[in-house]
Amino acid sequence: MAKRLILCDCAGSQSLDSNALEEATGVRCSRVHSALCTAEIESAARFIQEGDAILACQQEAPRFEELAAELTSEIPHFVDIRDRAGWSDDVSATAKMAALIAESQVQTPTAKSLDVTSEGVCLVMGTADIAYPVAERLSRSLAVTVLVTDDEDPPLSRDFEVIRGRLKRAQGSMGHFRLRIDQLQILQPAGRGAFTFTAPRDGAETECDVILDLSGGTPLFPAPHKRDGYLRADPGHAGAVQDATFDAAHYIGTFEKTLFLALDSHLCAHSRAEQTGCTRCLDICPTGAISPDGEHVAVDPMICAGCGACASLCPSGAIKYDAPPVGAVLARLRALAETYLAAGGQAPRLLVHDDSHGAEMIRLAARFGRGLPADVLPLSVDALASFGHAEILAALSMGFADIRILPAPRTEREPIASEIELAEAMGGAGRIAILDVGTPDAMSDALFEAKVRPQDAAPKLLMGDRRQIARMAAKALMPNQETPVPLSEDAPYGAIVVDKDVCTLCLSCVSLCPSAALVDNPDKPELRFQEDACLQCGLCANICPENAIALEPRFDPSDDVMKLRTLHEEEPFCCIECGAPFGVKSTVERIVEKLEGKHSMFAEEGAGRLIRMCNDCRIQAQYHSTDNPFATRERQTVRTTEDYLSKRRDH
Repeated sequence: MAKRLILCDCAGSQSLDSNALEEATGVRCSRVHSALCTAEIESAARFIQEGDAILACQQEAPRFEELAAELTSEIPHFVDIRDRAGWSDDVSATAKMAALIAESQVQTPTAKSLDVTSEGVCLVMGTADIAYPVAERLSRSLAVTVLVTDDEDPPLSRDFEVIRGRLKRAQGSMGHFRLRIDQLQILQPAGRGAFTFTAPRDGAETECDVILDLSGGTPLFPAPHKRDGYLRADPGHAGAVQDATFDAAHYIGTFEKTLFLALDSHLCAHSRAEQTGCTRCLDICPTGAISPDGEHVAVDPMICAGCGACASLCPSGAIKYDAPPVGAVLARLRALAETYLAAGGQAPRLLVHDDSHGAEMIRLAARFGRGLPADVLPLSVDALASFGHAEILAALSMGFADIRILPAPRTEREPIASEIELAEAMGGAGRIAILDVGTPDAMSDALFEAKVRPQDAAPKLLMGDRRQIARMAAKALMPNQETPVPLSEDAPYGAIVVDKDVCTLCLSCVSLCPSAALVDNPDKPELRFQEDACLQCGLCANICPENAIALEPRFDPSDDVMKLRTLHEEEPFCCIECGAPFGVKSTVERIVEKLEGKHSMFAEEGAGRLIRMCNDCRIQAQYHSTDNPFATRERQTVRTTEDYLSKRRDH
C-alpha cells in the first residue's frame, strides 16, 4: 500500500499546498486539515486505521501513538514540516517542505546495541552531611554503600553500608565499574556505643553498577557527563543533588547500550613493528574509550559515548560511525538537495544540528520568533562531530550553497573546527562555519541576514568509503584546480618527500606502510609511491634509519594521484659470479669500502669477494672454501649384513 501524507495546517498557522507537495514528492497527500489532534481526531483515527499514514506533525506524535495503540493499529510515521518550514517569516516554503518529506522517507538502518544489566549496586561519595541523607533515600531501591570523605561518625542506621578510604582508581561504566580503594576502613557494627571502623588497608578492590559522586572534587573520568552510570553533582547545589539522586534511583534493570562504532582493525594505521604512526583517534577521544592494542587500536563500546570524532578523523576508515553509517547520512542529504531543487528551490543551505539542543532551538525559534529561512534545510544527526569533512564536501557537491553546524553547549568544538578547516581547503572555502549562538532568535537572525553565494558545482553521485567520497566531492568543487592544494599538518591526505642523497633504498618504509602507498619493484632497486593511498600516518618517516622521509600534507585533485610514481631508484649491483642483479650498487660499494681488508671477517685476501656476490653464489663459495663453515666430519661408512658375515669368515 502506498504511503499517504496527512496534512494539517495547525489551526491555520501555516500555509500548505497539497497538490504541489504531492507533485514534488510523489507521495499521495490528503486535503489540508486544521485540527487533527483535537476537533478532527476522528479523521486522524481513520487514517491510522487505514495504515501507511505519514502525519505531518511531530509535536503530537505521542498523542497519535496512543491513539494507534487504542485502535490496535500500526504506529504511523511522522514528519515535522511545521516547526522546520511552515512557521517562518518566509512565506513560500513548499520546496523546503517537499525536501523534508522526501528525507523522512529514507530508510535508516537500526543501530546495533547490546544489553547492559545494573543490579542497583550504588556507591555514593561525599561528606557525611550530604552523602548520608542521599544514601537513606536511595536505599529504598538500590543497594547503597557510602564512601564518606570526612571523619564524621556514621549513622546507626543499617539501611546502607558505610566505608572510609581514598578512591585510588575507577574504571568501567554502568553495570561494570571496577574500583580500587586505599586506606580502606570498613564499618564495625558490633558492640555498644557508636560504630567504629577497622584498621585501614591499601589495595582493596570492589565493583559496583552506579556511582553517585557528591564529593565536589575532580571528576573520576574524562568527559564525566558522557560516562553511563556516573552521576555527579555539586554538593553545594541542593537542586543538582536532588536531580542526581532521582536519576540514580532509576539505574536498575536492563538497558540498551548503542554500539556507535565499527572497527576494522586490519585497516588501522596506528602502529607497525612497535613503531607508532597515526594517533588521531587516541588524541581526540573525550572519554578514553580508545586505547592502543598492539598494531591497531581497540574501542571499548561500554565507554564510547558516540561523539563520532574518531570516525571523522580516521584516515584509513578503520573506525566507522555506525549509528547510522555514512551511507545513510548521504542518502538523506541527497534526498534533501535533489527534492528541493526539483521543486523549484534555489541555492539551498544546510543546517546541521543534534536531536536535543539544536532541535529545541529550531522549535522555539519557529513558535516564538522568525523560524528558519525557506532555503535553510535542517539535518538532525546523532553526533555533530561525526559530520566530518567527507560529509561536508559531499553536501556541497550535491548542491548546497553553504553549511552551518549548530553546536550544543557541551559539544566538543575542536574536532568540528578541524574538519571544517580541512573541508575549506579542499574546495569549501567560505561556505562552512560553526553557528555558535546562544538563543533561538540569534540563530534565526544569523541565518536570515547571511549572504548566500550560489553553488556552481554540478551535483555528483558519490560512492565508496568516506575517503573516496571526499576525493570525488573535492574534485567536483575544484574543477579547474590543476596543482596540489597545501593542507594542515594533521591532514590525512598528502605525499611524501624522499631525500635521495641519504636514502639507501633499504625499503623499511615499504614493509611498514599500512595502506600499500609505498611499494618496491621486485626487478630493481626502486621506491614507488601512490599518493591516493597515503594516509599521512608517519610510519614511514618514523622507521626510516636515515631520516630520509618527510611528509607533505596536500590534496592533489588530478588523476595522477592514482598512478605509481618513482620516488627514488638506483642502479643494481651485479653478482661477480653469475651476473644476477642484487642490492643497490652504491650501497654494496660503500660496504666493500668499509669492510674489505679492514674488518676481521674480510681481512684475508679474496674474502671481500663474498660481499660482491648474490646470496646463492655466496653460499656456494662458502661451501667450497677450505674453511667451509657448513662442513662436518666425514660421514661414517654404512655397514651391511654382508660386512659382518665376511668379517666372521675371515676369522
